[in-house]
Amino acid sequence: MGSIDCMVMLRLLAPLLLLGSSLSLPASAHQIESALQYLDGHLELSSSFSNGEPTEGAVVRLLEADGTPGKELGRTDAEGRLTLDLSGLQNGVVDLQVDGGPGHRDYLELPVQDGAVNLNEVVAVPLSLFLVGLLVSVRRRDV
Repeated sequence: MGSIDCMVMLRLLAPLLLLGSSLSLPASAHQIESALQYLDGHLELSSSFSNGEPTEGAVVRLLEADGTPGKELGRTDAEGRLTLDLSGLQNGVVDLQVDGGPGHRDYLELPVQDGAVNLNEVVAVPLSLFLVGLLVSVRRRDV
């Protein structure tokens, strides 16, 4: 798809994304917010709903380049935490999904270099932008 086609696609999708983001969700639905930190040399994911409740039992997985579910890395514990081992991954940017059930997902782009993540370069991706990324993949995926 050429750059002009991408721009046309984005112009067509932008109003739909804005409309979708302004619709109110049921009171029971909560956005997931995730954070990463290194503790004693181990990468720890901490995830909670927007109301502060931990995302217990959320599936944490890598996503394939086309956005489909990939390798499952584990599930968050009762405190919404999971220690991640990324040592087997190739260098580059990987997409991580925290799946707390229908309507409860978070997406992170992780720059991986020799099994480690530069936390200053992690990007939280809103679902609407993630969906646009699936339609128009223009990101460079190698480090």
